[in-house]
Amino acid sequence: MSEPLFAKIALVGIGLIGSSLARVIRREKLAGELVVSTRRPETLARAAELGLGDRYTADAAEAVADADLVVVSVPVGASGDVAATIGPALKPGAIVTDAGSTKGSVIAQMQPHMPAGVHFIPGHPIAGTEHSGPDAGFAELFAGRWCILTPLAGTDAAALDRLTRFWQRCGSTVETMDPQHHDMVLAIVSHLPHIIAYNIVGTADDLEAVTKSEVIKYSASGFRDFTRLAASDPTMWRDVCLHNREAILEMLARFSEDLSSLQRAIRWGDGDKLFDLFARTRAVRRSIIEAGQEIDAPDFGRLARAERS
Repeated sequence: MSEPLFAKIALVGIGLIGSSLARVIRREKLAGELVVSTRRPETLARAAELGLGDRYTADAAEAVADADLVVVSVPVGASGDVAATIGPALKPGAIVTDAGSTKGSVIAQMQPHMPAGVHFIPGHPIAGTEHSGPDAGFAELFAGRWCILTPLAGTDAAALDRLTRFWQRCGSTVETMDPQHHDMVLAIVSHLPHIIAYNIVGTADDLEAVTKSEVIKYSASGFRDFTRLAASDPTMWRDVCLHNREAILEMLARFSEDLSSLQRAIRWGDGDKLFDLFARTRAVRRSIIEAGQEIDAPDFGRLARAERS
């Protein structure tokens, strides 16, 4: 049997990402010892009930002591506090990474607390569902998905290679990217769609001419799929908006301009323009399916993947 990739892995945060990592680390035997840390006693107790780790502690500094790999998967707004807590306890040579969907802010928060000799390599597994908490995780969450690493200047090549192999063993395809470019890309492919979904569902909830029961009763697939996005963890998405502010505002401005153009086409009955837009965007959807980043199923395939886990 092959040796574990890391003698000790510490997971700080045990929500959807952390608990999925715990499951795949177990399955792939990536750690000699797996330590789970989260600040809420009830969440920590549930992680223990599920058998997600070998040891459990509410003290993040205790969890990372002597760890070879530390994965921080907390709302991005909490990254700085976590880094300040674990920094003094990190051993030389340890690799520290995160799972946040904004990178510029996370780097600004965490890097000042990383001691010399520790390899801080920010990361972002592009995988998720609308569910959260330790019960939401499943080992296949990262299978066939991208994980973007945003190494800083001077990052140790051996540490980067080791972290890359870790994510590959979890099932991800790994790519490196500049942190600022990552934040701009994610603003359009993830952050803006969630913001729009929250807004549309909120608008429906506010309508006086339509009752809430009718919104639920007559939900067609379009509105139903928006509610899936809008059901995501509000703490996480509040922090995303606050910590990727510039990129999101730029994409919202561009979206507003395109929405105004669409309004004009509808107002003036410009069928050709409407058809061209809908045909172009339909082609994007087909490209995503062909790239293996989604399956052609009404529920986005998430139920089927969860059942397989």
